Amino acid sequence: MARTGPTSMARRTLLWLGALIIVCIVAVGAGVISGAASWAPKLGLDLEGGTQMILEPKVEGNGSVSADQLNQAVSIIRQRVDGSGVSESQISTQSGRNVVVQMPGAPTDEQRALITASANMNFRPVIVSSEAAAGAVPVAQRTPAAKLPKPTAKPTNASDPNWVDAAVMKKYEATSCVAPTTPPDTNADPAKPMVACEADSGFKYILGPVEIPGKWIQTASYGLQTGAQGATTNQWQVALTLVKPQGADAFKTVTQRLYAKYVANPNDPQARFAIVLDGNVVSAPASQAVITDGQSSITGNFTEASAKTLADQLKFGALPISFTIQSDEQISATLGLQQLEMGLLAGLIGLGLVVIYSLFQYRALGFVTILSLVIAGGLTYLAIILLGWSENYRLSLAGVAGIIVSIGQTADSFIVYFERVRDELRDGRGLVAAVDNGWMRAKRTILASKAVNILASVVLYFVSVGNVKGFAFTLGLTAVADLIVVFMFTHPTLLLLARTRFFGEGHHFSGLDPVQLGAVPLYRGAGRFRSPEDTLAVAKGKNARAAGEAERRQTIAERRLAAKEAEMVGSRGAGAKKSEPSDDSKEAK
Repeated sequence: MARTGPTSMARRTLLWLGALIIVCIVAVGAGVISGAASWAPKLGLDLEGGTQMILEPKVEGNGSVSADQLNQAVSIIRQRVDGSGVSESQISTQSGRNVVVQMPGAPTDEQRALITASANMNFRPVIVSSEAAAGAVPVAQRTPAAKLPKPTAKPTNASDPNWVDAAVMKKYEATSCVAPTTPPDTNADPAKPMVACEADSGFKYILGPVEIPGKWIQTASYGLQTGAQGATTNQWQVALTLVKPQGADAFKTVTQRLYAKYVANPNDPQARFAIVLDGNVVSAPASQAVITDGQSSITGNFTEASAKTLADQLKFGALPISFTIQSDEQISATLGLQQLEMGLLAGLIGLGLVVIYSLFQYRALGFVTILSLVIAGGLTYLAIILLGWSENYRLSLAGVAGIIVSIGQTADSFIVYFERVRDELRDGRGLVAAVDNGWMRAKRTILASKAVNILASVVLYFVSVGNVKGFAFTLGLTAVADLIVVFMFTHPTLLLLARTRFFGEGHHFSGLDPVQLGAVPLYRGAGRFRSPEDTLAVAKGKNARAAGEAERRQTIAERRLAAKEAEMVGSRGAGAKKSEPSDDSKEAK
């Protein structure tokens, strides 16, 4: 039969904490052996330096870039860089024309492509489609000039074949969607038809004008498709949500027209709409329903990586302008390791002061605080390394500041817990009962305090930019580590220590000596229980200071109860004096 007592549960909890630490160490060790991770955390731009790229907008002719376009581009590039896992990069404008991207470390090729990708996403209806992979039509077999299409009427909608004139047909025949492929037209006029290829299938299309621009995409995500029976398939898809009402209304109009064509002839190419990304067709599904709520999905031969890439590009929006990398150079650290050393020294000084205070105030119990701080620090360190490995998280000086600030918050949790236990001892309970009751009272306070810390960190992280994000992140991370340590180490350890002779019998140096704390046992012996007079007597003695400290931490209900007890004691004393005749009265008689 499994043991379920407090001692067994405490030991089991400590084992779980040990297992958690071992798993983290083994995970980091595996990463170090494979060469993908390091025992040292990755440092941010201010401490390690990195790469600076100056992006120049591509403008045709004498065109100019407006401040709004540039600011929008900065915002989108910042989202892309942060979304790729690189933390605390700096993106800003330069001379009102260029965009400067400063990233810690060396960005990968995928990150460079993501930064400069125009991600010009839009929806165009299909007018003409090849039914197989198609290359360029040999010159000798191309349509003679006399037989090239000559529209006799203006197009009535984006799917109208009257968009296909001689110029469009010539381009269609000259385009190759198989190797060697024709470069995509990334700057196609959205108000005119275009010729495009689908990279995966090699299909060739003539597409109508843009009906759904990329800016109407509200969000995008990726995941496995769900079959008609509700079961998850092995096919990846990208889900789209269009903004309301513009995107949803426009999509409803488009799907109504295409769905009517699909009902008349399911194989009609004009029943399909193409999702075009940077001049390439990502997918060209048939509209098999009228979509009225703006919720759609893109299916195709996606892998998990390609689906994630497309979802990220769509989610972070389309750049209003395209950029080229004007310069790409390595930059040195803006602050350097000296500032990091000063920050670590400040942390060690703060930690030393907390240790001294803990040993002075709690004596042997202070070692529990020290061990808890060490474990909390170790968990935070392992988490930073793992995040640096998996999410490319980098520690900046602001992040170090967040860790230093958290030392005081972590110690505060132990102080709340220990003081609750000591209050219970002052109330006359034994140490085992004091630990149980003190934990029940302290747990609520600790949870409320950490919830506020985590909430503040989350809000600060999402509303701030740059280094402030690093401060907010480490502040929230250490709050979570503190909760883990308090629940999985401090409390179980105190449960076990309460059953030892040193702590359980209230040794003078244990920090839990009932005599030093001014405790009055509930049972005074010889059939006599503790009375309010006993408590007041002790409070007025050598333990008045401790009793005063306990009184200051009382809740409102406890203060009222103490005042009532004092009032009762006072009334008893007054009643006793009235019933006992004075010496003067005796003499008068």
